[in-house]
Amino acid sequence: MILNILLLIVGFIVLIKGADLFIDGASGVAANFKVPKVLIGLTIVAFGTSLPEFAVSVKSIISFNHDIVLGNVIGSNILNILLILGVSSLFKDILIKSNTLKKEIPMMMLLMVLLFVLLMDNMFDQNLVNSLSRSDGIIILIFFSIFIYYLISISLNKGLNEEIMDEISLPKAILYTALGVVMIFVGSNLAVENSANLAKVLGVSEKMIGLTIVALGTSLPELVTGVTAARKGESDLAIGNVVGSNIFNIGMVLGFPISVFGGIDKVNFNYVDLLVMIFSGILLWIFSFTKRKITKKEGIMFIIVFLIYYSYILINQ
Repeated sequence: MILNILLLIVGFIVLIKGADLFIDGASGVAANFKVPKVLIGLTIVAFGTSLPEFAVSVKSIISFNHDIVLGNVIGSNILNILLILGVSSLFKDILIKSNTLKKEIPMMMLLMVLLFVLLMDNMFDQNLVNSLSRSDGIIILIFFSIFIYYLISISLNKGLNEEIMDEISLPKAILYTALGVVMIFVGSNLAVENSANLAKVLGVSEKMIGLTIVALGTSLPELVTGVTAARKGESDLAIGNVVGSNIFNIGMVLGFPISVFGGIDKVNFNYVDLLVMIFSGILLWIFSFTKRKITKKEGIMFIIVFLIYYSYILINQ
């Protein structure tokens, strides 16, 4: 068991470092081709922080560890709002801009509700087993494409003649990108295989491992980014990091692997897990709408809800 834990930790470290290298390398390649900084930030960096979740999901789908896939996505979305925003707001109030309130948070909520509807087949017909099909994955990707269109529109509205980010040499950028991809592959293999082994050794479900250990491990880039941004007073980055990551988690991390590699025949998640995910989004929207910021008080409320939910899943696993 100790070996599994050590290899799991190594897997997360390699995975996160690989994602960092990929972001630096891919951004460097884009900069060499004179792609504006805003477009790089809204696409490569946004996707890059979700790369650990994406790599784990693809590996889990291929390995038929389906509970880890869903636990990773649902758990990460809950963690991003309740824990990451909660902890980040303890350092400094997180201000919410109008665009985030009117467009980005509603898009996140739309994808959360869509996932709930697509997963809970039994709620509409008791003869059906809860599942996610390839067609469900395609539907998720279609809705996700709306968000991608929105990102591109933002970058175009800001003007393609704005500052180009500092570029590293093209060979170095390509090397970083390739090395990042290799590390992501190795790290995801270590994370998924040792998570599954750990679940067997501890006698707990892969669902619980996915919701807790895997979700927390793959959310570390968002946690570091969120806390750092909050401490520096970068509210846009702190809130955008969480909302954007949640949208990518459902749209790309879940939608893409299911569309390409096939669906999940039997879903072991219940209403509580999905409703907590949606409730956390509603809580974020309410605080954003009423105060236009997340204060320390709201952050503490997020953390309390997080602790209640995780106490529940530990007791009822």
